[in-house]
Amino acid sequence: MPDIAAEDIKHSSRDPSELRERIESWLRRSRRGAVVSELATPSNGMSSETILFDARWADASAPGGVADGRFVLRLEPTDDAVPVFPTYDLDAQQQVIRLVAEHTEAPVPVVRWYESDRGVLGGTFFVMDRIDGLVPPDVLPYTMDGYVLEMDGPVRRRMQDATVDAVAAIHSAPTEEAGRVLEVPGSGGTALRRHVDWWRGYHRWVCGERSVPVLDAALGWLEASWPTAADARSPVLSWGDARIGNVIYDPEGRPLAVLDWEMAAVAPREVDLGWMSFLHTFFQDITEELGLPGLPDMLRLDDLAEHYRATSGVEPLDLPWFEVYAAYRHGLIMARIHDRQVRFGEAEPAVDPDDAVMHRVRLRQLISR
Repeated sequence: MPDIAAEDIKHSSRDPSELRERIESWLRRSRRGAVVSELATPSNGMSSETILFDARWADASAPGGVADGRFVLRLEPTDDAVPVFPTYDLDAQQQVIRLVAEHTEAPVPVVRWYESDRGVLGGTFFVMDRIDGLVPPDVLPYTMDGYVLEMDGPVRRRMQDATVDAVAAIHSAPTEEAGRVLEVPGSGGTALRRHVDWWRGYHRWVCGERSVPVLDAALGWLEASWPTAADARSPVLSWGDARIGNVIYDPEGRPLAVLDWEMAAVAPREVDLGWMSFLHTFFQDITEELGLPGLPDMLRLDDLAEHYRATSGVEPLDLPWFEVYAAYRHGLIMARIHDRQVRFGEAEPAVDPDDAVMHRVRLRQLISR
């Protein structure tokens, strides 16, 4: 398997037993006699840390005088974990989740608590109710193994369409309110210009003094092929990391919760559609490279656009540009993850800088169309 699918990618440098004790101590500030179970850390995702725990505490109003809950804690990563992004605004993330919950029909978890004091766990964090269900895995990718591959075709299509429905619902959130939480201070131009400028800065942060030619070429293509029609339209709240691996589903393919808001922004609605389709293409290409059939008919860009149009009443514009934009941004993230793997001894430094971008062949094809 390629490096990105290795099971040993490092997520955290924190000690689980110490974390449990600290969470328990923190929870006791507001929940008398709180007891926290041992922690579990799911493997999907490589960004902020996800911690699962159960807890119970004394509550005179609860049956038997004891209340309990099953929770998910999202924790800001430490610097020595070589985080994927330069900053993690977990306060903004939890505010966006609350905003989506209040103003839209998109399914999101209930946010219980936010903690800004980094001294508690070594980073800011928020806690949500845990939702049980099925999550399409990244390792091994759902295109190679697991329940998505085993679904009947109509159920997979229901999953795809319902996920687009959730994206359209997110886009109905009040943009002005989202902008107060998410906009980059002091930035000018359109929402798309600000979005691209942020990723240009991320490009510099990831690559430093080195040049990654395929990423440099993609950025040049994006600037030269600017999507004027989509850019001229009013932006929306963009989920950012819009992909099925960030959704909890029921067995019939219906979304129960939309997760992972690190990349949320005010941006054109096409950002989410391009990302959703390309991330599937990324996994499908790996699958076919290994001689497996995968799911070639799933999450095709034209199909996503057609259903989005039907459910939202809005015609997606300039989608080929947003597909390249997704591939470019994912390439930057892959380069950063490769650096993490090198840092933790899980990969060798790339001899050719482009080798840090797993989908370099696909990205070259996209900008050569």
